[in-house]
Amino acid sequence: MIWNALLLALREIRRNVLRSFLTILGIVIGVAAVIIMVTLGGGATVQVTQQIASLGSNLLIISPGKRLGPGQTVGAAPFSVDDAEALKRDIPMLAAVAPMASRALTVVYGNANWSTQVTGSTADYFRARNWAPQSGRLFTDSELRAGAAACVIGQTVRQKLFGNQDPVGARIRLQKIACDVIGLLEPKGQSTMGTDQDDLVIIPLRAFQRRIAGNQDVNIIQVSVREGASTTRAQGEIERLMRERRHLSQNEEANFNVMDMKEITKMLTATTQVLTALLGAVAAVSLLVGGIGIMNIMLVSVTERTREIGIRLAIGALEREVLLQFLVEAAVLSSFGGVVGIVLALAASVGLASALNVPFVFNGGIVAIAFAFSAAVGLVFGYFPAKKAAQLDPIEALRHE
Repeated sequence: MIWNALLLALREIRRNVLRSFLTILGIVIGVAAVIIMVTLGGGATVQVTQQIASLGSNLLIISPGKRLGPGQTVGAAPFSVDDAEALKRDIPMLAAVAPMASRALTVVYGNANWSTQVTGSTADYFRARNWAPQSGRLFTDSELRAGAAACVIGQTVRQKLFGNQDPVGARIRLQKIACDVIGLLEPKGQSTMGTDQDDLVIIPLRAFQRRIAGNQDVNIIQVSVREGASTTRAQGEIERLMRERRHLSQNEEANFNVMDMKEITKMLTATTQVLTALLGAVAAVSLLVGGIGIMNIMLVSVTERTREIGIRLAIGALEREVLLQFLVEAAVLSSFGGVVGIVLALAASVGLASALNVPFVFNGGIVAIAFAFSAAVGLVFGYFPAKKAAQLDPIEALRHE
């Protein structure tokens, strides 16, 4: 019985191809919009996670001052190298502790110059950030102890000063300091906040403090927690030790901040997921519009085929058979629209993901849900016209012209 109803539905669709296409257009647009929105949202979520991960594994950032949004309070005393050494010595769960001091400077090589961020740090900076050299090497212990005029540069600085040439072995100038380039870092790209991670020059911390800053201040300490250790516990241990070193009583408010990058990841991921759900819900409204279109055309079809329905009922067709015929026809229309929408959505998602520079993440779940929802829309909105056809009086239907 179902097979026969399916054949009748396909025959009717073939008889009115243009009308059937226009009927399912709303379903096609609705399904495609939902899948595209959710797919791009999933790609954005993955990109955020990857960008946070590129900053370093299990990374905690300790900064002076209380965090107020993206900034810090004024007047908070900076850290010292001794603070970083105490963290490394007294908290065994830390894999790397990198004291940092930074300043924006103009870097010069030959006739080329570029304004960039010059950072003084130790070898632990590269361990905390999981950052390896693409060519050359990193600092040796003797260079770090002596504060040698050696530097490691990022890909953006290489591009601006050297083009595509290998910069290792060249000598650049930082302000009045001549610095030998000993390494070129692997590319990392943009961070989640939109800053270029490759636009930097790293020099030994002692060289920065003596030759550039003229003081012993440490602006930020980046900490990497050992694999398997709890970052929450490490954060608590760091706060306890730093309060002790900064002579803060139990009731005093901390004049420093410890930020766990996992918290940032969760916050940004939750935000992108909420936005994706909202956009998907808005796009799903067009599915309802498509369902109303199916109901409208099915009512027209019932009116056009009143005499045919009357003949079927007169020769013994049951009401449920007529009801099934029109329900199947509505379900076929909406399901076909769902299939076309899925194909268009996947093709568009690949193109848009490439254009927006976000990963394409195939979500089989949303594809299945969108298809099932499109079929359900056909059944729901096709029920009333089908019920109307099944309840026609055969005698009155046969008199219909």
